[in-house]
Amino acid sequence: MRNTYLKELYQIAQKDRNVLSLVSDNGMIVYDDFRRDMPGQYFNFGISEGHMVAAAAGMASCGKIPFAYTIGSFLAYRSYEFIRLDVCLQRLNVKIVGIGAGMAYGYLGATHHTTEDIAALRCMPNLVLLSPATPQETQALVHYAYETEGAVYIRLGNNLSDELYPPGKEALPGKVSILREGGDLAVFATGEILYQVMEAAQCLHNDGIEAEVVSVHTLKPMDVEGVLEIAGRHPMVYSVEEHSIIGGLGTMIAEILAANACGNRLKRIGLEDCFAKGYGTQQQVLEANGLDAGNIYQKIVKDFR
Repeated sequence: MRNTYLKELYQIAQKDRNVLSLVSDNGMIVYDDFRRDMPGQYFNFGISEGHMVAAAAGMASCGKIPFAYTIGSFLAYRSYEFIRLDVCLQRLNVKIVGIGAGMAYGYLGATHHTTEDIAALRCMPNLVLLSPATPQETQALVHYAYETEGAVYIRLGNNLSDELYPPGKEALPGKVSILREGGDLAVFATGEILYQVMEAAQCLHNDGIEAEVVSVHTLKPMDVEGVLEIAGRHPMVYSVEEHSIIGGLGTMIAEILAANACGNRLKRIGLEDCFAKGYGTQQQVLEANGLDAGNIYQKIVKDFR
């Protein structure tokens, strides 16, 4: 997804010289093409994420469209006050791009995990939240962020993943995407953990249980109508996220169901008021925290036995 993002931003910046790429002492190699071909549109602020966001706000106030990119945990947490006061309060056209969503940096531990960012930022006024899972979603949402006048936060995973969308199906910003049909239950997921959910859904299928898998790539504004339409077909609903279940996707689904007096049973699957444990690859850390495909399958199938 990182490479898809960089490719799309490069193409957008070539056509619009007001688009700027800001980094915080990361992505030196992956930004080689951008730095070489558009040096006047590239700025490296070093390990100074708050200054990068503040500078992005200043650039936006002058009519530029800055995309500020670094590890998500250092944007969502370390730069929180700058996002709040310099960007959102001022309603400035800044795009904040956090790489390494969830536990993508598994080998670096909790300091580099981005597992509370949705909860921290969803309450921020004047901020759009985007969480793509696949290359197609990333491509669509980068363009959506560029075309949106105002602040946008994009949380990206690290890994190069195969496309989950079938030929001819589009990722529509602002709308949930149904990637697998199923009549027994619905699973809402956001970000790269969608791949684990799709694998778990296949395991359920092998047991005769059909899960409808829904990608929630636009978290704010949420597709309330789409969520309600799906919930109306499925009394049993699950949310799966590489994030705390407190304040994340599961909470958002719960709020929608409660506000509309829906009678669904909702089970939230994610980190349960804890930091992720373990070190290793993203897959290894997912397994250690019960969030890999096998564990997701086990948590769902037991409700149908």
